[in-house]
Amino acid sequence: MKCRSEYATSESGSKMAVCGEEAMDRSTSSAGTYPDFDDRGHGHFFVKKTFHKPTYCHHCTDMLWGLIGQGLVCEVCNFVVHEKCLRTVVSACSSIAATLIKNPVAHCWSEPAQFKRKFCNVCRKRLEDSLAVRCEICEYYAHLDCHDFVVSDCKECATYSPTITRESVIHYHHWREGNLPANSKCLACKKTCWSSECLAGMRCEWCGLTAHANCYRLLPAECNFGSLREIMLPSSCLSMPRMDLSVETMMGMSKKTTRTISEDWSSSGDSRNDEEDREHRSPRDKDGKEKDKDTECFHPTCKRIQFSNSIGEVIRVFDGNASMKRRLYRTISVPKNAPAQAILEAALKTFHISDDPKNYYVAEASEFAMFVGEKQLDETKPIRSQLTTPDGKRPSIFLRYKEQDPDRGHIKVYPGGLKVSSGHKNITVSSESTTEDIIRTALNKFGIEDTEPARFSLIEVLLDKGVSERTLDHSDKPWELIKTSRKESLRQNQMTRYYLQQKEDPHGPSISLFVGNLPTGLSQRQYEKILLDIVGKANKWVRFDVIYYEYGALVLDFSQADKATRVFNILKDAVFDEKQLLVLLLPNIQPHMIPDNTNPLLVFVNVKSGGCQGLNLITSFRKLLNPHQVFNLENGGPLPGLYVFRNVPFYKILACGGDGTVGWVLSCLDNVGQDAICQSPPLSILPLGTGNDLARVLRWGPGYTGGEDPLNYLRDVIDAEDIKLDRWTVIFHPNEKEQDETKVAIANDTNSANTNEDTTTIFVMNNYFGIGIDADISLDFHQAREEKPDKFNSRLHNKKVYVQMSLRKMVKPHTCKDLHRCIRLEVDGKLVDLPPCEGIIILNILSWGSGANPWGPEKEDQFQKPTHYDGNLEVVGITGVVHMAQIHSGLRTGIRVAQGGHLRITLLQDLPVQVDGEPWTQPAGQVVVLRSALKATMLKKSKNKIRRRNTEPSIFFPENDGLKAQSPSDENSTGPL
Repeated sequence: MKCRSEYATSESGSKMAVCGEEAMDRSTSSAGTYPDFDDRGHGHFFVKKTFHKPTYCHHCTDMLWGLIGQGLVCEVCNFVVHEKCLRTVVSACSSIAATLIKNPVAHCWSEPAQFKRKFCNVCRKRLEDSLAVRCEICEYYAHLDCHDFVVSDCKECATYSPTITRESVIHYHHWREGNLPANSKCLACKKTCWSSECLAGMRCEWCGLTAHANCYRLLPAECNFGSLREIMLPSSCLSMPRMDLSVETMMGMSKKTTRTISEDWSSSGDSRNDEEDREHRSPRDKDGKEKDKDTECFHPTCKRIQFSNSIGEVIRVFDGNASMKRRLYRTISVPKNAPAQAILEAALKTFHISDDPKNYYVAEASEFAMFVGEKQLDETKPIRSQLTTPDGKRPSIFLRYKEQDPDRGHIKVYPGGLKVSSGHKNITVSSESTTEDIIRTALNKFGIEDTEPARFSLIEVLLDKGVSERTLDHSDKPWELIKTSRKESLRQNQMTRYYLQQKEDPHGPSISLFVGNLPTGLSQRQYEKILLDIVGKANKWVRFDVIYYEYGALVLDFSQADKATRVFNILKDAVFDEKQLLVLLLPNIQPHMIPDNTNPLLVFVNVKSGGCQGLNLITSFRKLLNPHQVFNLENGGPLPGLYVFRNVPFYKILACGGDGTVGWVLSCLDNVGQDAICQSPPLSILPLGTGNDLARVLRWGPGYTGGEDPLNYLRDVIDAEDIKLDRWTVIFHPNEKEQDETKVAIANDTNSANTNEDTTTIFVMNNYFGIGIDADISLDFHQAREEKPDKFNSRLHNKKVYVQMSLRKMVKPHTCKDLHRCIRLEVDGKLVDLPPCEGIIILNILSWGSGANPWGPEKEDQFQKPTHYDGNLEVVGITGVVHMAQIHSGLRTGIRVAQGGHLRITLLQDLPVQVDGEPWTQPAGQVVVLRSALKATMLKKSKNKIRRRNTEPSIFFPENDGLKAQSPSDENSTGPL
């Protein structure tokens, strides 16, 4: 495939190279004196243009100056460039970008939204004016209108191969053009390389290194993951099984549906009126015709191909029989007297086909043509004179491939995971060539001898709107399939590749599926029966790897990918006991591949905390880290992540949420951590809740506001210091109540031996335990939030409601008055006299109620200086709501009552209580608080940490000062894709 770089001169800038007369006279025009500048293979189709508004070069980011013909623009992708910069252009045109990918990786798309200060990576236009999607893993953005032409070049996040050792692994930069952070500087020339006016500059998706488009090839090809390398989980340590599932499913995200441009512009017939069709052809026109004149877009998806010297005609173009059956077409605008050759060039560009036009032709697509057969249109005659479509009715044409030799041809075969040094190989095929013949020939060309072809498969990979695979049968005839594909859809044929791949998955036969939302506390046999009734005995798994009885979750192991895929698809739609089952595909971590001095970070994000901040954070962390080390707590809680990291010898945890989220993660660690190699990984906090008291004590701040850079939080985690946190067991044992006479009679009739139930409950306390007025207010707040959870999505709103409920307690009678008469307190075996109060707080940390310190500052008395690792609890009394407000404002402190390591509290009546912010009404009885054998290792933010300026790229390290520039011709030099 030879890519072209062309120019044509246009006085007004509104004419395209596909214009009729201009196309015929191109060889004799002044543009013919310009040489072909596509020596770097960028594939652009340049035309000279006059711009009527300030425009910037996409290569050097400088403004284009002049009155007429200030610069050149690509007819396909809108790449704007100075004439002086043309020789150094390296950014690939979107028409050939897909062909430059070695290992295609599908993107993981977000819901359609509007993004500010971002540019489309396909048409290079701003995104503010229309809906767009972005990849949740990398910085790829695209208009919905451009979604048909996205390039599947996302980050490769799981590349483990058993044939590669840790010492031989080399990670390369993954470059992405444009949408750089503000103030980004080029590492090579130290100059600013970002632009707010156009899609320009290059950035590595792994380490964050930024550079100019003409500088990035001078940098070393190897990537060391920048400032996050100490907590990054390298892709070489991870493997994902081969399964026919979408990338969103593999990442544990809900499948997003994006409506493509073809679907939006499809027609069920000619009954659609012209006004309606014009509306679809210009989806971004929002300010009328005047704006359209000033914002001409040459990209095919925009459908604004205009001609100033003649009356234009809109033509529907179908790229094959399949698109005709589904009525999916694209449109082009040409002069009515334009010859078929001009139509052909315009049709190729609108489908992003950069092949030689001599290999294609156009034919009329009409009902008459379907009966008498297709007729190739004469390239030299005007198209209107050759069509049978009457005037006033929009004509339709087919874009067809011109078969040179229907019985012979060539296909490219790529090495799919094979350890070979070369790239693809061209294989000569005929109509009689089978898949087995092609596999045998490819093995010889790749130098893999003495190998049975039966051990390999030929995989057909389609790169259109993602990455989909199909294994060809050994008796299939690929050349016949290719000819059929060309007739059905030229676009899909262009986006189809063939990969040679081993049948046996080199990553091993183990495939792990996490299944949740099952009933809790059942036996293994009961869980097995439930699942077999749903999936069938033919789809039975190999074994239960682990069962989390307390949580109603388990992990199934499979040895066959097709069986695991069937079970996954069945379980994801299954319902048991009126609950939707949860099923996740889990990646496999190879601990022996983790580099030395690397402690991977396991990130848990509670997306329900902090309004929509959790959703934004999980996207940011997936881009900054390996997305397989970031888990959404909505999908099974902390269990899937802890299972994936169970064999990692040492790692850290970042819990993004409130104090309840931290307690949730610690509780799961208590239950499942004993089976892991690292039983007590240190845990850091990114506060998203309302109170965030533990985060305040550990210096992680009062709460994430959304203005902080998530990268700085990750850097703080690297520099944080380990510290122990005391944890306490709180045992509630209500008094035995007199049995109801009816229950006694039923028990006698059924011969029940004992009607008494054990109502003892046990909790683990990390922060504080309250009885009385503070728990009463928390209970009211909790009940209000349970009734209308949608209203409690703001930290400020939550505090406002809390204050309102506190004021109500001041004017209304409540059950906590004279609390000192309703309870008895023993500390370390000694009875303690309580002062008159309406509530007591038992503190493990010196932060309560969103940062207040009821214990107060250090002073000389009989009590020791408290810490959260001294083995003691502090008991504080509160006299009422006013006293609580004074404590919050810092005007007063609480009443110091006692300090000790073992507490026994007798409740003489039902009272409101709370443990770490979880409130309820506790019946009268005994409460025992004792030190737990469970320990927690926390990460405390370094106090003297020097903050890095956000203008510095994250790649800067002392050892990188001596980086040597690398020639673009070096073997390991990587391209922009």
